[in-house]
Amino acid sequence: MRKNLHPKYRTVVFHDTSVDTYFLIKSTMQTSQTIKWKDGNTYPYHTIDISSASHPVYTGEQRATQLEGRVQNFKRRFGSRQLKGSR
Repeated sequence: MRKNLHPKYRTVVFHDTSVDTYFLIKSTMQTSQTIKWKDGNTYPYHTIDISSASHPVYTGEQRATQLEGRVQNFKRRFGSRQLKGSR
C-alpha cells in the first residue's frame, strides 16, 4: 500500500453552536483551531450549525409539524363532506 495516501484519522471536538452542545468524535476533519477538553487533553476544534442535537428529525419537532399539516390538509379536503346515506 502507498504511504501517506489517506488523511489522518483523529479525535475532533465538534461544537453545535445552535444549541451549544459539544461532541468528541473521531474524524478526518482538518482544522487549525484547538480546544482543551474536559479530560485535560487538547483536541482539534470545529464549529457546526446543525447536528443530531438540534436537527428537527432527531429532536422530534419535524414529525409534529408534518402531522399537523397532513391533518389540516385532510380536514380541508374532506372535513365538510358528509357520507352518503348518513343522517
